[in-house]
Amino acid sequence: MAIVAIGAALVAVSIRDPANTRLEHEAGRLVALLEEARTEARAGGFEAVWVPGNDGKGDAFRFVGLPAALNLPTRWLDADVVAEVVGATVVQLGPDAILPPQRVVLKLNDQRLEIGSDGIAAFAVVPPVAAAAR
Repeated sequence: MAIVAIGAALVAVSIRDPANTRLEHEAGRLVALLEEARTEARAGGFEAVWVPGNDGKGDAFRFVGLPAALNLPTRWLDADVVAEVVGATVVQLGPDAILPPQRVVLKLNDQRLEIGSDGIAAFAVVPPVAAAAR
C-alpha cells in the first residue's frame, strides 16, 4: 500500500500544468521574437518598439517601426495569453545598443511568467525567485 501511495505521489508531482507549459512556450517564442526585432532595429537603425494589445479587438501585440517585409507575428499561439509591460506601455528595441532595463509579464489563467533584459543582455525568461525579489 505504501509503495502505491509513493508511486501516486510521484506521478502527481511530475504532471505539469498544461497552462504553465503553454505559457512557457509563449514566453520562449516572445523572447525569440523580441531578440529578432531588436537585432533588426540595431542593424537597420530603426526606432522600433513592441506594443502589447490586450484589448481583444485587434492584434495581440505588434512591432512598430520595423519594415513590413519582416512579417513578424502579431498573435499568441494561445489566444488567452495576456502581456503587460512593467512600468511602461512599450518595449524599446532599438536602434541603440544599450537600452533601459525592461520587463514583460505574461499571464495565462492563474499562471504568470516574466521576460526581461537589463538593457544590454538578451531578453530571457526571468526565474520565479528573481521575479519575486524585484
